[in-house]
Amino acid sequence: MDLEQLFSQYKQETIHGRYITLDSIEPLLQKLNTNNQLQIIGKSVLGKSIYSYEIGEGKTKIFLWSQMHGNESTTTKALFDFLNVLQSGSQLAQQLLNTFTFCSIPMLNPDGATLYTRENANKVDLNRDSQALTQPESKILREVFESFKPDYCFNLHDQRTIFGVSDTGKPATLSFLAPSYNEEREVNESRLKAINLIASINEELQKYLPNQIGRFDDSFNINCIGDTFQYLGVPTLLFEAGHFANDYQREETRKYVFMALISSFTILSENDIVSNGIDKYLNIPQNKVVFYDLMYKNIKINYDGIEIITNFAAQYKEELIENQICFNAYVSQIGDLENYFGHFEYDAEGALYKDDFDSIPKLNQKADFYLDNNIKIVNGMIKI
Repeated sequence: MDLEQLFSQYKQETIHGRYITLDSIEPLLQKLNTNNQLQIIGKSVLGKSIYSYEIGEGKTKIFLWSQMHGNESTTTKALFDFLNVLQSGSQLAQQLLNTFTFCSIPMLNPDGATLYTRENANKVDLNRDSQALTQPESKILREVFESFKPDYCFNLHDQRTIFGVSDTGKPATLSFLAPSYNEEREVNESRLKAINLIASINEELQKYLPNQIGRFDDSFNINCIGDTFQYLGVPTLLFEAGHFANDYQREETRKYVFMALISSFTILSENDIVSNGIDKYLNIPQNKVVFYDLMYKNIKINYDGIEIITNFAAQYKEELIENQICFNAYVSQIGDLENYFGHFEYDAEGALYKDDFDSIPKLNQKADFYLDNNIKIVNGMIKI
């Protein structure tokens, strides 16, 4: 199966970029609702509809949810690409629909999506509310879990650009985790199913995304939804969509999430899962915080007549301005930056730093400056 071609064929072209709201997806849900598969399962804090979409007649029940964090939209896009496959009438669609019943919540946190925030409208992180269940969105997710009784859970998220694949200098474009079910991080039958499936997915995706797949930290926190569902005995997989080179809109990453979803269910339907995959799973390099968005090396700075050569880094803040996500670069670290990488790196070779203030970079200052008066950096990038 050519996963690249499959993605090109079924990509949902009407949604793209980072700012995906309920208004973006409601027309798509209505279009997919060919046989009463769509339900409003509750309302958000601000009264927005939360939808579930159920399709398939198979015995194995798959529960997927996305945008639990409102500013994590990559997996939502990929989920709609996947739903297009299921609605296609193709041989693959029939295979999957005969094997599985899929229940998805494409946007659990529509208020956070509109505000482009991690939290909901009450400023609560829903992924820390799985025990207290203080929020309507958390209660809805738990109610669907209990009524649907899934055989597998897919917890779909985005991760920040700071994560790399261990110390390789490669960004963690995708990361996976079979969450722990206890403090000791032991492996029981349920967690082993998730581990074996992730090991199989990784083997398939390495063909398309070599050396850019990481393994997320498995520290146990019962307040996190994945840990809770694993604790309750349902194999749970965490997907983390990360950075691909020059892909801040995460359209390339979206493709790889789609590939991971297709791989998951073809592997399960064909019973092609690796057995005793713990070693293969543990051989997936762990995520590590090793990246900045922008890194400037060998910069000359004049501190009251004393010139030194140093490095500094800048990080983008994703800011919602007039319904668009703007990537604004701010200085985030100054120093040797040893063992760190930049998604964009520039060696100034001793050029003198100047800006419109006092010509010394400061933390949280906008990354607008000059090098030797002839190179202009605007919002972190060289202006041609």
